[in-house]
Amino acid sequence: MENENYSQELIDEFWIRFLSKTGRSEDTKYVEVFHFELTKKWANELLRLVLIGQKKATASSLLSYEKEGESVPKVGDFSIITDWEGIPKCVIETTAVTILPFSEITYDIAKREGEDDTLESWRRGHIKFFTEEGKLMGYEFTWDLPVVFEDFNVVYQEEVK
Repeated sequence: MENENYSQELIDEFWIRFLSKTGRSEDTKYVEVFHFELTKKWANELLRLVLIGQKKATASSLLSYEKEGESVPKVGDFSIITDWEGIPKCVIETTAVTILPFSEITYDIAKREGEDDTLESWRRGHIKFFTEEGKLMGYEFTWDLPVVFEDFNVVYQEEVK
């Protein structure tokens, strides 16, 4: 979810440190700043899974991108992930994007998210998420819902002090 609660100053300072410490050009841009999920508990837990290297992908509704007028992620995009409070924690780079109906997501795909031990568990959690998000954004979950499955690598995170 797009994070509206962050401080642009904190984000800018974090991004400058990322560019400096990774030797990237100051012209390098990020696409979005976001946190996972719709609750503090899950936003922070999924961030933790990313930071320990267990979560390497995320699934979003294509309709959410359309409703918000945002572009679908592309390979090479950089994004900043924050915790629930909007504190930037890492930069990810998109490595692959697959769009397919919810019903066609297999466990081989779903397990890259690092959240579930079975396809059934993944489906339960994501049906709940897409149903709740749909209520907020004005779409309805169906088994044909187009899902944007984004694989990524963490390319920067600061050490915890």
